[in-house]
Order: sequence, then structure tokens, then C-alpha cells
Amino acid sequence: MRYKSKKKAIAIEYGENPVPIITAKADGINAESIIAEARRQGVYIAEDPQLVELLGDLDLDAEIPEHLYVAVAVILSWAYWLKGINPTDNTP
Repeated sequence: MRYKSKKKAIAIEYGENPVPIITAKADGINAESIIAEARRQGVYIAEDPQLVELLGDLDLDAEIPEHLYVAVAVILSWAYWLKGINPTDNTP
């Protein structure tokens, strides 16, 4: 029997961009690879299956649509808070 993962992963980048963008997305084993690399790099990972489904419809390098700004802002603010970063100047 072959192992099949139902994991999905979406990577979002913000900072230099005026709007967050999708920088990576995958499912299955490739999603697990993205998550593993994010952990190695010290990237915080939020689990929100509904948001992943919505963002999964976007293309790579696509800007986050306005109707998802609040959901993405909550996750980004959480990540900034965990790292002790002020999002206005990107320094701890």
C-alpha cells in the first residue's frame, strides 16, 4: 500500500511587497517538503485548512485578493508577534 498524504501547504511572503503574495504551494509529499523546509528555516507555520483551500486557487506569485486580507493579516501578525518583529520596520 502506498502512503498518500492529504497535507496542503501555501507559503506567503510579505515585507518588500505592497501586498502579500503566494510564493509556494503544494499538496501531498511536496507539501510536507515545504513544511519541513519552513521549519528548518525557522518559519512559523499556521494551520488553517479553509484558508489553504482559498489560497490554493491562486497562482504562484499572485497577490492575495482583498477579500482575504483580514485572514492573512491575522496570520502575519501572529508570526510577527512570535518573532518579536515590528511589521512597520521589520526589525526585532
